[in-house]
Amino acid sequence: MKRVITYGTFDLLHQGHINLLRRAKQLGDYLIVGITSDSFDKERGKLNVCNNVLERVEDVRKTGLADEIIIEDYVGQKIDDIQKYNIDIFAIGSDWQGKFDYLKEFCEVAYLPRTKGVSSTMLREKQQKNYRLGIIGTGRIAKRFVTEIQYVSGVEPYSVLNPNMEEAKSFAKKYNILEVYSDFNSFIRKIDAVYIASPHLTHYAYIKQALLAGKHVLCEIPMVLSAREAQELYLLAEEKKLVLLEANKTAHCPAFTHLVTLVKSGVIGEVVDIRSSLSKLLLGNLRELDVEQAGGSITELSPLPLLSIIKILGKEIRNMHFYSKLQNNVDIFTKGVFNYDTAIATITLGLGVKTEGNLVISGTQGYVYVPAPWWKTDYFELRFEDQNLNKKYFYSFDGEGLRYELQEFISMITNSRLSSYRLRRSESILIASVIESYRKGNNVIIMK
Repeated sequence: MKRVITYGTFDLLHQGHINLLRRAKQLGDYLIVGITSDSFDKERGKLNVCNNVLERVEDVRKTGLADEIIIEDYVGQKIDDIQKYNIDIFAIGSDWQGKFDYLKEFCEVAYLPRTKGVSSTMLREKQQKNYRLGIIGTGRIAKRFVTEIQYVSGVEPYSVLNPNMEEAKSFAKKYNILEVYSDFNSFIRKIDAVYIASPHLTHYAYIKQALLAGKHVLCEIPMVLSAREAQELYLLAEEKKLVLLEANKTAHCPAFTHLVTLVKSGVIGEVVDIRSSLSKLLLGNLRELDVEQAGGSITELSPLPLLSIIKILGKEIRNMHFYSKLQNNVDIFTKGVFNYDTAIATITLGLGVKTEGNLVISGTQGYVYVPAPWWKTDYFELRFEDQNLNKKYFYSFDGEGLRYELQEFISMITNSRLSSYRLRRSESILIASVIESYRKGNNVIIMK
């Protein structure tokens, strides 16, 4: 039996894809189709894929041309697959001519003619609406975010809102944004979606107003400061059939997504401990250090470490305790301890105390080590008692990483997906409930 393998993203499956699969099928008796995972696509810089991997697998399956479908998830997998599946012919489109000649050491390589006049890129350009994005807030995170928009198709920064008109004008001029507003009602009329990067205490009102106006919302962390507010807003978004996504960039980071998948697959055994740290040294009269503006390490930093815990251990937290050092009534250092039935987890946060910002996930067979800054990692390690089994994983992390969350946001709008598996609404609500519990003083011990 002659075995053939081919690979691709197969986004927005079209006649060109089908023709390529048919030509590959004709080369042998058994065709294996490798479909790139969402995380691998992002690692390779393909941020504009419309269909998720499950949708793409199903589309290829429906063609009836694939005898077997596998997922491509890492650099170098092609060599591994060729040997694993005893492949005779590797087939790929002619636009890759010469690129895969290195595989000739393992099997025959065939470059197949492409169908002219059709491609996923062309279809995306035809099908995808160009969404006008309004930006609320002009601070540090908004400045980083707006520079990332250029890397995601289907969206343009159209307007900016800041009650301080002079700051809004300065921001718009610097980043070539067309319209400037200090009034929300005027701002909201001409846009399709909103990115909120204003102070924490304004998030709830802005989100609710935007949803009631029929606009999709991407909101910076923490989205809100209570579980009730989060639940209310998600229900409203669902009623309006609008996307509401919390802008937790780590959730959409390619390395983090793969890390969670690996750990949940049992590669390090049963997880019994997670230690997640994040800190920065801040000085001066800043919002982050102002108790009147909901400043503090919990509100500023906890959504990222909490995500790492909840994604792996789940939402059934048995109890939690906090230990904080205050300065001007703001927690400049907080350690949170979260007890599960079968595991324990800690977060270590600092705005005036510096700590190693790593992530360690301990299991009964090994552990995962992610060096600082783990929340935007491009690298992590699996470590075992037998060091010969240790494995290192490398990923790309482009720019500030904000393009990944924006790409998911636009994909959700385009495909009418109201929820994202990368950050589920229930996980976002739980993060808000933890912040709320701390702010109420529940099980909080103040250090002298």
